[in-house]
Amino acid sequence: MPNLPELAHRTFFRTLSLLSPKGQGVILRRYFDWWHRTPDPWKLSTDGYEQHKYRSTLEHVPARPYRRIVEVGCAEGVFTHALAATYPDAEITGMDVSGRALARARERVPGEGGRVLFVQADLLTHPVERSFELAFCSETLYYLGRHERLQRAAEQLSGLLVPDGVLVAVHPWPEARRLHGYLDAHESLKRLGEEVYTASSRPFAVTVYGAKPS
Repeated sequence: MPNLPELAHRTFFRTLSLLSPKGQGVILRRYFDWWHRTPDPWKLSTDGYEQHKYRSTLEHVPARPYRRIVEVGCAEGVFTHALAATYPDAEITGMDVSGRALARARERVPGEGGRVLFVQADLLTHPVERSFELAFCSETLYYLGRHERLQRAAEQLSGLLVPDGVLVAVHPWPEARRLHGYLDAHESLKRLGEEVYTASSRPFAVTVYGAKPS
């Protein structure tokens, strides 16, 4: 069961989702800019749990060539850096709502010869195109709040993928059952597999989806 600080955290973001999508986005941008007032506030670049999660995530990506990859909620680009190393021939886009986080991401992954791009964008309101063969969404959906917003997020994430594209979602367990349920329910996505990692004090699930052919 989540502890009291986690419950308060989730309640705060559910309350934000009572605002309009635009209003919610404004508050989220301000919140995460404030949170990133110091570098790497979650210690993503040094924490052993986070590094294990990144390795586990990459192990579940179906082995095939990927020309264009997007990471939704890239923060300061720690996982984006790993993607650039793992897929040296791919164009990679990192998306995040925080301009301050993205400024540090650009320092961490300085373009890689023009093939890595960082975009300030709100998942719920950003126009999407079906142009990516591989998408990642990790530790992001619980910030979006209520039922309608999670339905919208599933629509937006599916809208990023070309036919037969792959989406990898990673969230805490057992909360992932609810969050990933919105992806399961989307008509254009098909679950390809899931693994739940329970060895640590912070279990998580890696769930892989494929975009159905149009």
